[in-house]
Amino acid sequence: MKIVKRLHIFMLQTFLPLFAMTFLIVLFIVLMQFLWKYIDQLVGKGLGMDVIGELFFYAALSMVPMALPLAILLASLMTFGNLGEKFELTAMKASGISLIRVMAPLIVVVGMLAVAAFFFQNDVLPKAQVKMWTLLFSVRQKSPEVEIPENVFYDQIPGYNLLVKEKNKETGMLYDVMIYDVNHGDNVTILLADSAQMAMTPEMSHLYLHLYQGEQFENLREQRTSDRNVPFRREEFFDKQILIPFDANFNRLDEQGMRQQYVGKNIVELHQSIDSIGQRVDSIGYMFSADLRRDASVVLPQPDMIQTLRSDGSVDEYAVKRKEELKQRAEEMAKATRPLSIDSVLNSLPPAQASQIIGQAIGISREHQNVNEFKSLTMDEEKRSIRRHEIELIKKYTLSVACIIFFFIGAPLGAIIRKGGLGTPLVVSIFLFLIYYIFDNTGYKLARDGRWPVEAGIWLSTMILAPLGAYVTWKAMNDSSVFDSDRYKNFFRRLLGLRSARHVPLKEVIIRDIDTERAGKMLEIVSSRCGSLVESLAPVRNPWKAYKAYYLDGIDTARIHTLADELNRTIDYLSDSRDPRVVLKLSEIPMIRVLWVYAPTPKRWMGYIALPLLPLSVPLWLYGRRCLRNLRNDLTKTSAICGEVDELVSRS
Repeated sequence: MKIVKRLHIFMLQTFLPLFAMTFLIVLFIVLMQFLWKYIDQLVGKGLGMDVIGELFFYAALSMVPMALPLAILLASLMTFGNLGEKFELTAMKASGISLIRVMAPLIVVVGMLAVAAFFFQNDVLPKAQVKMWTLLFSVRQKSPEVEIPENVFYDQIPGYNLLVKEKNKETGMLYDVMIYDVNHGDNVTILLADSAQMAMTPEMSHLYLHLYQGEQFENLREQRTSDRNVPFRREEFFDKQILIPFDANFNRLDEQGMRQQYVGKNIVELHQSIDSIGQRVDSIGYMFSADLRRDASVVLPQPDMIQTLRSDGSVDEYAVKRKEELKQRAEEMAKATRPLSIDSVLNSLPPAQASQIIGQAIGISREHQNVNEFKSLTMDEEKRSIRRHEIELIKKYTLSVACIIFFFIGAPLGAIIRKGGLGTPLVVSIFLFLIYYIFDNTGYKLARDGRWPVEAGIWLSTMILAPLGAYVTWKAMNDSSVFDSDRYKNFFRRLLGLRSARHVPLKEVIIRDIDTERAGKMLEIVSSRCGSLVESLAPVRNPWKAYKAYYLDGIDTARIHTLADELNRTIDYLSDSRDPRVVLKLSEIPMIRVLWVYAPTPKRWMGYIALPLLPLSVPLWLYGRRCLRNLRNDLTKTSAICGEVDELVSRS
């Protein structure tokens, strides 16, 4: 029990400093990313260190959800990588302590971090984001410091353009000054001065200009297109003082507006907002549907609008008859139980009147289309707001889950890789975090735009990485070689049919001597089996028969397996020979492998399915013939070398 407690303390002492270091490093990196993103809005504003420090503090709090999972991943990788590299993890397992028991104290710590991350997301992060975005918007609206360059028009003062030919940096005196006052549109006021001095008023609300030896030009009225001459006023001055409105103070915006946004709400407030917006969407949708049902009417001439009297006062019998017909049709339409035939109504009208009705219907339809498009945009905006609130609600939980998943990825991977330090763990961590970030950002955009359900989009990265964490944890608990390069090389060699050279080392110490008679019998068996296999693999001259035999009959791979096992036992036995020529000759024997292309269709019915698939089956057949030809060559070479080895063994 004391050993287990000491182990727990040891693991905590190893993990916690690494976690603190990696968290601060990652937080600094993401904070620099924030700085580079908004640096153009901060430079040249004359902000104090207190404002910049406050902005960076709230930005650092807002970046914790991005930095925390990566820090846990990197720290767990480094911790278990160091233990594996120094064989401390091997010693723990040799003592009967399983990997899960070694990870137990860190699982508790990460679980506590996940719980703390949830409360941070719910209570601290909304307040930090409200203050950060409010402060950032306040900085955006602050006027920049007045730093007028030489020989360039300066337009950062609202309503004014300034041009300075030369300035004295020591005294602040400006020379050859030209000022354009464009506050009155086309009626521009121009001031020219040989020199000037500039300063801010004590309350930092106006820009003070003291001009020396200059002129002022101003039109008395705006120039029209028909005017050739416009009266203007010219003023010469030796000393002139003007005030230009320019607020250089830093004014903080009200935080109340940002608190109403989704980023400034906790779980309870998000649920309330989703319910209220949902009710508003339902009521708006009911109103819009009622408007659609009410507006779905046919435009027909009204009977009361038909004039029955002529200009001379006589009665128009045709108009009276037409009015009676329209009244009768309106009554029939009101009593009708089936839809009205618009074509029959229009065909019964005079062409001019029908054309007028069609034009009115088109105009009304376009008006309704514009109104419905506006209503659709309104509904889309409300639904988008609901999705934003739902996304922010689910994000309250995703950080905690991501911390746990990244730990169960990092710790087993560190135990498998067994590489400590900062190199390999950093590369693996960045690679895994990039995968997480890409899927998380993709799912977020799909959920935000309404293309996916919000739950599926926000949990996408978790659903992808959770199986990976379970897989590597299971592999690490069973001491599986996930990153064994030789294993993957052999797999691709077998898949692609690539050859590999055989290497039989010379032994410095030989414990047992080989029996010449036994060795000869073993070599004879191998040679005879190679010969029989070569005869069975004889190529068929007819291409169609060879094509059918490849897929229907196949190759007896069991005989190849038996030969390969017998050959390996023979080589293993003969490797104890004291004659180096025998050992060197054994290294020349090819590797006999059983490739899947030898028999791609284990069952005959599979061959009947593969035969008609000519675009796919013919290239495979050609590749299989090449591999079988190489196999025949290897078997022939093996048989010849076995004879040479038999002669060397009999002579020694």
